[in-house]
Amino acid sequence: MSVDTETAPPRLALTVQRAIGAENRARSPASALVRRWALAALRGDAELTVRLVGEAEGRRLNRDYRGKDYATNVLTFVYDESERLAGDLVLCVPVVAREAAEQGKPLEAHFAHLIVHGMLHLQGFDHEAPDEAEEMEALETRVLATLGYPDPYA
Repeated sequence: MSVDTETAPPRLALTVQRAIGAENRARSPASALVRRWALAALRGDAELTVRLVGEAEGRRLNRDYRGKDYATNVLTFVYDESERLAGDLVLCVPVVAREAAEQGKPLEAHFAHLIVHGMLHLQGFDHEAPDEAEEMEALETRVLATLGYPDPYA
């Protein structure tokens, strides 16, 4: 049986790491959900690690790699952009939970949005320029809609 490579879905080698305590572990998404969200935004084969961290590690990584001394919701690290994309997404669970509560969003929907957002960054999308931001936000909204989540920007 031959496989049509033009229509074959992307393959994702995924590792989910949980570098968090019990309280944050309970608030973190299941690995199966992380895989579902990542695949929905993936356009080609990839090797990905999603690391769920606490505030101290999130702050250290943001300071060391972005020069910003606070924990942020998601960080994206691209290691290889050749035939098979390789990278890491780091999500700071307490920041994601706090943002979801402040914005009145379900925690699961906010995690889904940030995984999709990070996956798009891994694939070269950015939101620094206004036209790029509009394109990226529209794509995020479409991907999230296919997953059954509302527009995160509404």
